[in-house]
Amino acid sequence: MTTRAVHTKHAPQSSAPAPAPAGARAGRRIPTAVALVATVPYLVLKAAWLAGSRIGIPDGSVLLEAGPFLTVANAVTLAMDACVILLVLVLTRPWGLRTPAWMLTVPVFTATGLLTPILLGFPGQLLVRALGFGAGPEAEAAREPFLDSWVFIVVYTGFTVQGLALAALFVPYARRRWGRRWQGVVGKRLPSPTGVVAAAAASGALVLGALFLYWAFGGTAGLSTEQAGAHSAEAAVGSVAHAICALAAGAGALLLARGGALRARWPLGLAWVGAAATLAWGAWMLIASLGPQLGHGEEPSAAAQLIYAGQMVTGSLATAVLARFLMSRRES
Repeated sequence: MTTRAVHTKHAPQSSAPAPAPAGARAGRRIPTAVALVATVPYLVLKAAWLAGSRIGIPDGSVLLEAGPFLTVANAVTLAMDACVILLVLVLTRPWGLRTPAWMLTVPVFTATGLLTPILLGFPGQLLVRALGFGAGPEAEAAREPFLDSWVFIVVYTGFTVQGLALAALFVPYARRRWGRRWQGVVGKRLPSPTGVVAAAAASGALVLGALFLYWAFGGTAGLSTEQAGAHSAEAAVGSVAHAICALAAGAGALLLARGGALRARWPLGLAWVGAAATLAWGAWMLIASLGPQLGHGEEPSAAAQLIYAGQMVTGSLATAVLARFLMSRRES
């Protein structure tokens, strides 16, 4: 990829990119197999719970008292993880290159958003626990029963492996199909209204980043009594992961809007990953907070719901800048 390509019009491409050579197809077999295998634990657990099994659910767990809402949630999340199988097929089969762009980018963007904080946070949480900074036995015993500890290890390990395998499949696919969109440098500044949107996204990202870091270091403002009491080193790692995602969304949006000589792939990556994670997790947490609470759990505070909504707004603004940048590359 050369800098010269930025100063010229992009060469016309055929509507159907050429299939990958045989060597590249062979190189995809390992991440394809890994991605498919990584879906199995979660799918099996969800199917078992929907069938009435109590595997991984200890006595006294609030999950045993859950009603239709949890059943629907289990069915929806099972379907979401099953979509990973379809996504793998789209990214690896020749007909996948002819799939309408929106039918691929929407689920990939969603998967990026849901999996990125896990990829950032779960290994750190394991490290914190291995170093002895996790919740102690007394704190664990005081918690209301929910799921056996092995369930979290199995499920989040599967999600982590899924995320890495899907990234290994999507990057070469995107390079073949849309490589010219991040060819060269960012280029000219985007129109002024887009700059305003990017500034708003960056402002929201700074607020969110500061708030998540405040929570990571033990702050309690905006949290319910139950959330504040559940603070631990492991929870702090999760908050740091969300802070990183929010700040990446704001930084990526600003860099794309202002233009310049920076390689386009870097701000594109920041905006894509950061916006997806901030938007998806904000939406996920807001929906969960509006649903019925399990057991005798405390209702999420209004401040927390506003923060989840703020994540959605910030992620949406950064996504709008990302979309405008990609449109400008298509038009060039």
